[in-house]
Amino acid sequence: MFRLLSDTFSLFFGALSTFSLVDAIDILLLTYVFYLLLKLIRETRAGQLIKGIIFLVAGYYISRDYKSQTFSNPFHLKATNYLLEKVLNVGVIAMLILFQPELRRALEKAGRSKFGIRLFGLGQNTNEVKMMWDSAIDAICDSCVELSASCTGALIVVERQVRLGEVIETGTILNAEPSKEIFGNIFYPKTPLHDGAVIMRDGIILAASCFLPKPAKDALINKKLGSRHRAAIGMSENSDAVVIVVSEETGQISVALNGELTRDYTRDKLKSILEDTLFNDKKEILIGEKKLFSSFSERRKKK
Repeated sequence: MFRLLSDTFSLFFGALSTFSLVDAIDILLLTYVFYLLLKLIRETRAGQLIKGIIFLVAGYYISRDYKSQTFSNPFHLKATNYLLEKVLNVGVIAMLILFQPELRRALEKAGRSKFGIRLFGLGQNTNEVKMMWDSAIDAICDSCVELSASCTGALIVVERQVRLGEVIETGTILNAEPSKEIFGNIFYPKTPLHDGAVIMRDGIILAASCFLPKPAKDALINKKLGSRHRAAIGMSENSDAVVIVVSEETGQISVALNGELTRDYTRDKLKSILEDTLFNDKKEILIGEKKLFSSFSERRKKK
């Protein structure tokens, strides 16, 4: 045992003697990458998968045969070690398959960051965006106020940098200029297009009756929220879109952005957040509304 500790300390100090500034930068970079990965999978089903993978790796090393002058493993389980070795041999491919949603979300976030947009020359300047969205924002706000007054449910997705082609394909293409009358006809109960979301691109109503993805953190969402609010959170998790919800029960106007839902919007507040997200390209904007997305940090505070 003493010899094992002595060898370990010798290796540690030997590595420390060759440590340089480049090595420090390398370690800090890897640490930051691992932090981003942990932040990405936290509070999702991927977190449970990570625990399972750690359990398999630990089992592999425990069951492995160690024969050396310093250490001998008394728990050498040949059959278990053989099976775990075969499983871990295809672990990289399995991880790509299992973590496909999380990896896709991470790449999408990197692509829609300011660095990614500048690197590939994507995006439009503010003046172009204002020309397309000025009248559309007023139409959205006026429509939401009227739908709220009549307690008519509505779900409007305002597309930004991330294209929503896959979601648009699930609905009906309209290519219509937005107005109170158009939104009223779409979301009027029992009409063919009222069940689903409206997708807006470049200031026009591109499609209606579109089905949105489920939220990744569905178990943490307030149980009082209905299917529209859950779909809005799911869409905002999978893209940078601004998703507006009008509650069918209460007429309350809510906005989902970056996986978080805020409520109690008036016309002025709704117009303000749409202008901020579309014209100023702000990633996270909260105007004091109550946050309904329950995170682990909020739970710890309650405890």
